[in-house]
Amino acid sequence: MVALELVRFEEHANGIGVLAMRDVESSNAMTADFVEAFVTELRRAEAWAGLRVLVLRGLPEVFSSGASPAMLGALQRGDVEPSEIVLPKYLLDFPLPVIAAMEGHAVGGGFALGLCADIVVVATESRYGATFMNMGFTPGMGTTRLLEHVLSPAMAAEMLFTGEHKKGSFFEGRCAVLPRAEVLAHAMSIAARIGEKPRLSLELLKRALSLPRRQIFEATHTMESLMHRITFPQVRP
Repeated sequence: MVALELVRFEEHANGIGVLAMRDVESSNAMTADFVEAFVTELRRAEAWAGLRVLVLRGLPEVFSSGASPAMLGALQRGDVEPSEIVLPKYLLDFPLPVIAAMEGHAVGGGFALGLCADIVVVATESRYGATFMNMGFTPGMGTTRLLEHVLSPAMAAEMLFTGEHKKGSFFEGRCAVLPRAEVLAHAMSIAARIGEKPRLSLELLKRALSLPRRQIFEATHTMESLMHRITFPQVRP
């Protein structure tokens, strides 16, 4: 598959853009090619003058399976520095509102990616997990604080320490939770209402609302990278 086919940006009516992650073969795992395609298409989205809001979606069954085994192996060997894994930063810095339509399951870095959106919609029956500790290393990609965007600190700590997968119903009252078949339609409905607003006003509000999380990510990412340097060597290949 050509790299750019792994992720595709689509222009819709009324200023709505859809960034579709569609790597069926690896369940939207974060390979080097996937990350390159994601960043390329995200820049295409930003360059569209008509854009007002971006909807990030995955496959119906899987939003994202997180870092690929090859990427994890490269991190463990030291071929890739943990500080280089900054895909969430691209979404946090995106100048317009981002809605994550998380229809399918999402784990690890894939879950973290969705949490970077300004508005998060999850599926009642899908499962979501910060599974880093299950593999023997500490959480990354800003998850140690980004999870608090949709959960209380205590609930976030439970997910981080246990590495358990939680059904979407676990997030009731913290973000939009709907049956899987309704997630994308709900996200697009929210996007339609946002798309009616002036782009400049949306950019200013996005910058103001995202500032605390952008600042938190910078501090958290530094701490997480230090923890990774300690914990990755202890993980067995």
